Amino acid sequence: MKAMALQQYGGPEQLALVELPEPKVAPGEVLVRVKAAGVNPVDWKIAEGLLDGLMEAHFPMIPGWDVAGVVERVGLDAGEFSVGDEVYGYVRKDEVQHGAYAQLVSANVRMLARKPAALSWEEAAGVPLAGLTAYQSLKRVGVRGGDTVLVHAAAGGVGSLCTQIAVALGARVIGTAGPRNHDFLRSLGAEPVAYGEGLADRVRELAPEGVDAALDFVGEGAVEVSRELLTSPERLASIVDADALAKGGHYVWVRPDSADLAALAAFADEGRLAVHVERVLPLDQAAEAWNLSRSGRTRGKLVLSVDGMEDAN
Repeated sequence: MKAMALQQYGGPEQLALVELPEPKVAPGEVLVRVKAAGVNPVDWKIAEGLLDGLMEAHFPMIPGWDVAGVVERVGLDAGEFSVGDEVYGYVRKDEVQHGAYAQLVSANVRMLARKPAALSWEEAAGVPLAGLTAYQSLKRVGVRGGDTVLVHAAAGGVGSLCTQIAVALGARVIGTAGPRNHDFLRSLGAEPVAYGEGLADRVRELAPEGVDAALDFVGEGAVEVSRELLTSPERLASIVDADALAKGGHYVWVRPDSADLAALAAFADEGRLAVHVERVLPLDQAAEAWNLSRSGRTRGKLVLSVDGMEDAN
């Protein structure tokens, strides 16, 4: 099979299109023929060795944890799916080697759910990591109908999905973003505010009594600003700043969860969750996708199209 892989730790220049053996399918797993793979900052952070203290990595390394595709083979005791099923998932394994930037990827059934029918392959591939991060963060702080929720970096990949999910749960969302993204946030159902100095005052103009919950998807002092505004300090979650734990909140590291993926698919099929795909690039342009991701200026998601690689190469 064709895959984008690295032979050693490094930046985008280490990525190369190579031919590798098909992955083995262990008990409890299925083999997925990849249609599209989502790109996330963690992909290039792993490639640069920044998570070496957390996760074992083996080379050649195929990056990528977000996948949308079709079940091609069913392993032993993996009866949740059948050949031909359209699935999507967050394929984060215990060790990093066989990722989603490939024509084929094996995945445990707990990492997958049926693909949302309302989404294209590319849109579905943009959901798993970001969508699960958003959903699990919202659950961690107990967001419910009637809450006022502050979402930092609300126009980004995670933030834009979090905003929509919170709105679907019946919450009022105040979202931080640069001015160019304010109309985008309004289209998602949020009330936008500009980030930067004076943020707490701007939020108080919209919510004089403070906010019920806050989600930090950017860092850069968001935890401290959130603590100023929260009526209950424990209803703070960050995916960036581990100090949130010491300050009474939560630090969230997303987990694969088929039930949560199914819930996200339901939101999408009900028309309550859309995915803004900033750009779709072919698999062999993964390095360019990483450069775009590293710029930090992407609205929504970057996705690699894998379908058709056999014809193109």
